[in-house]
Amino acid sequence: MESAPQGGVVFPQVVAVNPDYPPVSGLDSSVLMLNANYVALRIIDARRAFTLLCKRTPHNHPCAEIVSLEDGRYVSYDFEDWRDLSEFRKAFEPANHDWVRTVRFDLVVPRIIRVLTYSRLPKQEVKLNRRNIYARDGSRCQYCGKRFSTTELSLDHVVPRSQGGDNTWDNIVCCCVTCNVRKGGRTPDEAGVRLMRRPVKPRRSPVIRLKLSNSKYHSWKQFLDHAYWDVELR
Repeated sequence: MESAPQGGVVFPQVVAVNPDYPPVSGLDSSVLMLNANYVALRIIDARRAFTLLCKRTPHNHPCAEIVSLEDGRYVSYDFEDWRDLSEFRKAFEPANHDWVRTVRFDLVVPRIIRVLTYSRLPKQEVKLNRRNIYARDGSRCQYCGKRFSTTELSLDHVVPRSQGGDNTWDNIVCCCVTCNVRKGGRTPDEAGVRLMRRPVKPRRSPVIRLKLSNSKYHSWKQFLDHAYWDVELR
């Protein structure tokens, strides 16, 4: 990771900061990024989050701050205060957090940061791509209902392209290899199969639902509940 312009903070390969719990890829952890008005913009990795937290404006003001859920309240921290808090958490609750080790100290990976220098809300649609379709369908074949790893899944056009089917949210579903071969270049009615549910375009990034199922991201919920879901949270 890049060195910080103030203080020379460097983020090398992540290692465990306590032998009582295993190493984690802290720099690959997900962080929710808010704009200055506390509106959810996107999901970034911890590498990008720490870069923003260390960055300063031309007037030497911080570009971002950390927002942390504590006892039901959201509390803001600058980088230095977060560094001090990390020392406390390292001593008393190291296994409750993701960590990175710098040259001189250890840091808790924040769950949320707020970019103080950006207030606009870019409008983007959720992208139609393989990752989002897998997430929307829960990596479950939409014909047999079984769950598979993404390497064992393919995508199926409900109405085959040979019959005029389009590359759209409502015409593409997850499909296992067996069901894909069985259906072939036919519609579900022609192949004698049924969809588990009608495919639709999601109002928000399907990956968010997967993140919110993990308790360590519960602090995101309030901001995501109030977000405009035509903003792509990548």
